[in-house]
Amino acid sequence: QVHVVESGGGLVQPGGSLRLSCAASGTIGSIYAMGWYRQTPGQQRELVAAINSTEHTNYSDSAKGRFTISRDSAKNTVYLEMHNLQPEDTAVYYCYVKYYWSDFLHSSWGQGTQVTVSS
Repeated sequence: QVHVVESGGGLVQPGGSLRLSCAASGTIGSIYAMGWYRQTPGQQRELVAAINSTEHTNYSDSAKGRFTISRDSAKNTVYLEMHNLQPEDTAVYYCYVKYYWSDFLHSSWGQGTQVTVSS
């Protein structure tokens, strides 16, 4: 069982910044990729940013130029630096982890952290 825990969410003013953290622990052999998704009520989760073990990154169109994803492989932790936040960024942000265990690829989600952008 892998435990995925997000932190860093909260209330921020439009134009402000926030840094989210996600730490994965437990029965993990090695991390294949980690990423961030977000979801608002009535909508499906959408990709925000992802990063794999070779530092390759992928961003949604809305995140490009504003958000930066990074990782600390030694800590199985991924970060999302969010700048110039806008009200439309308000959502629950979920950390997604793909990892190898017993030679199989598994995936797990965090519980989510609320990000609210409001004046």
